[in-house]
Amino acid sequence: MRLQRRRWRIRAFRKRRELRAVADRSATIRPDDLLVFSTARNEGVRLPWFLNYYRDMGVNHFLIVDNDSTDGSRDYLAAQPDVSLWHTTASYKRARFGVDWLNWLQMRHGHGHWCLVVDPDELFLYPFCDTRPLRALTDWLDASSIRSFSAMLLDMYPKGRIDAQPYAAGQDPLEIACWFDAGNYAISRNPRYGNLWIQGGPRARVFFRNEPERAPALNKIPLVRWDRRFAYVSSTHMLLPRGLNLVYDEWGGEKASGVLLHTKFLDTFGHKAEEELARRQHYGGSKEYIAYAEGIRDNPELWCSWSEKYINWRQLEILGLMSKGNWA
Repeated sequence: MRLQRRRWRIRAFRKRRELRAVADRSATIRPDDLLVFSTARNEGVRLPWFLNYYRDMGVNHFLIVDNDSTDGSRDYLAAQPDVSLWHTTASYKRARFGVDWLNWLQMRHGHGHWCLVVDPDELFLYPFCDTRPLRALTDWLDASSIRSFSAMLLDMYPKGRIDAQPYAAGQDPLEIACWFDAGNYAISRNPRYGNLWIQGGPRARVFFRNEPERAPALNKIPLVRWDRRFAYVSSTHMLLPRGLNLVYDEWGGEKASGVLLHTKFLDTFGHKAEEELARRQHYGGSKEYIAYAEGIRDNPELWCSWSEKYINWRQLEILGLMSKGNWA
């Protein structure tokens, strides 16, 4: 595993040549700043809400890789005073779906910081997030000698057709996509890396109903007290060293965990699915986007009679989708 981690770090170091700084404000990052890392392509309509959501949470600086956007989002991000932006025309697939790029930026700028790696369509929730800033969580994690924090990806969707309500820039996506599957999840343990593997929800129920074992993974470890020796292996599903993946209690207890509200399923989804299908830059020959394109062509609706409407993080804890553990 040490050799594999070294390989991923060397690969990230080499992939740095694919990144061109557009607006590098990393010199303004202070030693205790909370950082967000992300890759984006043509996410202009989502960026205003995304940035303000995490600013309100207490994030101090954003480090973003723009993968050759054509919708004006690069100029928008470059104008934001708390954003450092890099641009690349290189293959997303050959950068291990952006992992190499972000591993490099975290090696270079994230050492010693609490780093949150999220996509523009992911909204991070943690226990007491309605009353406590993100720094309260990271301070407690530091005091508890915990270096990584997990969050299950929870797919959100509207009631009715996903293309029925137009989404506007700056709008809270949860005003439209406010429903989720309260159950329908399978959990196993990855024997090689030690992380949990979670599948299910509406994507398994609708797009992969005949092959649920091929449904996208929902387990993520997005928040880490970063060290330049660390490396993500596959998206934010798992890291090296393996101890960072032990975000659960093997002896039957319960560790604190969060949720990533995944707001992919808005009216922009159909166009996005077709674009990504044409680019073929995603995992497994873009099998996920092939399933999306076919599924929404037949019936672009994810809501069912078992769907539950989102209220707050406490509701998700009651349902067993996240936990405050022993954080009082």
